[in-house]
Amino acid sequence: MNTASTSPVTGSAARADALLSAFAGAGYEQAAPAILQPAEPFLDLSGEDIRKSLYLTTDPNGEDLCLRPDLTIPVARDYLASRRAGQPGNFYYLGPVFRFRGGKPSEFMQAGVESFGRIDRTAADAEMMALALEATSAFGVRDLDIRSGDAALFMALIDALRLAPVWRRRLVKCFNRKTSITAEVENLTQGAGQSDYEGVLAALAGSDRKAALALVTDLMSIAGTENVGGRTTAEIADRFLEQSTLKGGTLARETLTLIERFLTIAGEPDEALAQLRNLTADAGININAALDEFESRIGFMAARGIDTGEIAFSTSFGRGLDYYTGFEFEIRRSNNGSEPLVGGGRYDGLLTRLGAASPIPAVGFSVWIDALTKAGDAA
Repeated sequence: MNTASTSPVTGSAARADALLSAFAGAGYEQAAPAILQPAEPFLDLSGEDIRKSLYLTTDPNGEDLCLRPDLTIPVARDYLASRRAGQPGNFYYLGPVFRFRGGKPSEFMQAGVESFGRIDRTAADAEMMALALEATSAFGVRDLDIRSGDAALFMALIDALRLAPVWRRRLVKCFNRKTSITAEVENLTQGAGQSDYEGVLAALAGSDRKAALALVTDLMSIAGTENVGGRTTAEIADRFLEQSTLKGGTLARETLTLIERFLTIAGEPDEALAQLRNLTADAGININAALDEFESRIGFMAARGIDTGEIAFSTSFGRGLDYYTGFEFEIRRSNNGSEPLVGGGRYDGLLTRLGAASPIPAVGFSVWIDALTKAGDAA
């Protein structure tokens, strides 16, 4: 891991130094990943929508490269390339990132913390919130709006409902992208009309993904092709399986109602926990493991002196990125909430998607230095 120091290029150098000192004092070491990064991880993990905001180029070998649009993925890649991969590692950073932001500067400073390999997940989550609040304090920002959620609770609900894979994928995608689940269900049902492949869809009725892949592989072998329109055999099988499932009917009304009720739960964390336990008990579903982790996190936050009553928790809260798997949060300035000052959460699946041989717990957050400076100056 490259741990060369980085000099803050910002008008608030003293406050940035105080911020970095707080991170170092908590036992984190500085990371300084390269500015030029492979573009593929950002496109794969953040979605193709990010392409329009990246600054892209191509090297002589044809590899797509980009100026780093954030630092989480670069720090994670450096960690995986080091001899410490798989072992606990705690890092902080400060440096420029590059992203098209409309009327705002495309180069801006980002600080943050990433923690890899800690198995005490809820304690690590609480530490992230504590360090994030230290970051706002270092810049003199006191009047805060703290929002949080937990993607693991939604995943646990969807798993407990034992939905068909197509519904699970679509509902998780809706949750991550913060789109309307009711509208998505209606769109999918309306789109499941007559198809040119009725025979294939009928053959797949009730099948699992393995059976669908075998059937499509056989059909494509007969046709003498390995892809159609750029789609692989697996992608075509998934699409056929999705269409077959949708033709079998929409989600049961009571299932959709339960999901919608779940997503309306909000309030202080302790209040939300009580509502969640009541809802799941009434519905006869078991997501106790996820609820117990939520309760444990609340306890660790309180033990660190965080007033959890000041946190606005919502089951529908998400940061709009596919790779979050649990705790998520954002901190904004009260009554000026359009721009986050700090944001992050747990992303236990990211490192395997970047090439780790086995899952590695990971949690962290990013700090927008320009937004914090502006908020601190206005305080």
